[in-house]
Amino acid sequence: MARFNFRLQSVLNLKSRLEEQQRMNFARARQRLDEEEQKLAGLYDRKAFYEDAGRTMRTKVLVVRDILGNEDSIVTIKEYIREQEDNVKKAEEALEAERLKLVEAMKERKTYERLRERAFEEFMAEEAHAEAVENDEHNSFVYGQKQVEVM
Repeated sequence: MARFNFRLQSVLNLKSRLEEQQRMNFARARQRLDEEEQKLAGLYDRKAFYEDAGRTMRTKVLVVRDILGNEDSIVTIKEYIREQEDNVKKAEEALEAERLKLVEAMKERKTYERLRERAFEEFMAEEAHAEAVENDEHNSFVYGQKQVEVM
C-alpha cells in the first residue's frame, strides 16, 4: 500500500501554528482585561473606603480640612475610575479583536483539515480500486491457469 502524502501539509502545519499563536494572543488579551477589571474593582473599593471615612468624619467632631481633603480624594478617585473604565473598555475591544482573529485562524485551519480529509478519502478510494483491480487480475490468472490444466 502506498503512503498518503497531503500536498498542502506544510500549509496546514503553518495554519495550526498561526492558530496556536492567535490563542496565545487571545489569552494575553484576556489576562490584560482581567488585570484592568481588577484595578477598577480596587478603585471602587478605595472610593467606598473614602465615602465611609467621610461619613465617619461627619459624625464626629467636624474638622473642615479633613472633610474637604476627603471630598477631594473622592473626586480624584472618580476621575481615576472614569479613566480605568476607559482602559477596561479598550481592553474589551482588544479582546474582541483577538477573538475575531482567533475565529478566523480556526476557520482557516479547519478548511485545510477538511481538504486533507477529502484527499485522504480519495486516496483510500484509489487504493481500494487498485487493490480490487489487482485481486481481479490475480483471480483471473489463477482461474485461467486452472482452465488450461483441465483441457
